[in-house]
Amino acid sequence: MSREPNTANKTAWGRLTVDGLWSNNVVLAQSLALCPLLAVTGTATNGLGMGLATTAVMIASGILIALIRGWVTPEVRIPIFVLVIAVLVTLVDLGMNAWLHDLHKMLGLFIPLIVTNCAILGRAESFASRNSVLPAAFDGLMMGIGFTLVLMLLGAVREIIGSGTLFANASLLLGEGMSFLEVTLIPDYRGFLLAILPPGGFIALGFILAGKRLIDTRLAAARQRRDATAGTNALA
Repeated sequence: MSREPNTANKTAWGRLTVDGLWSNNVVLAQSLALCPLLAVTGTATNGLGMGLATTAVMIASGILIALIRGWVTPEVRIPIFVLVIAVLVTLVDLGMNAWLHDLHKMLGLFIPLIVTNCAILGRAESFASRNSVLPAAFDGLMMGIGFTLVLMLLGAVREIIGSGTLFANASLLLGEGMSFLEVTLIPDYRGFLLAILPPGGFIALGFILAGKRLIDTRLAAARQRRDATAGTNALA
């Protein structure tokens, strides 16, 4: 009997992980935060920086909103949630300006615009305000990691095709400790400008979304075949 709660807890944590990274991914499933996604992903480095900043806000907002949910009335919950998110984004903005100034200059206006990211407010309203601190923090972490991975993937695709490099200037933007990320994949590459420009971002994102749809379709078909086989074996 004591194993059932543990199994249920593991299933709940696993569900949150799968939702954040894949099935309910901020970009791939919900199609949210497309403005910063397409604007800052000229390189994988920019995508990583923006993703980490957003993840920090999502975790902190989840924790704070879960803590105050008992004191916030339904009539004013949205303004309160926006205010909490705005305070956290301001702190992240000031921190990046102080310690990651080059990255802060590169991302520019899109750091303050994290406040308007519907994904953060959406998770605050649909999950953090209805759950305790630990699940809310974990949900923010998984959603943030899923968003960061898509930012990095899109940035990497555009950077490789457009410049032949990967994580260019990581040591300048993220600190000397990140210099190991810098890779030149195609030496003496003349570049492909379209990949770095906004149209290239839309095209690359379209291929990524199509890839996810294809994988989901094949997984669903495999699941149906497995269920059918299990049903046949049970009848036999």
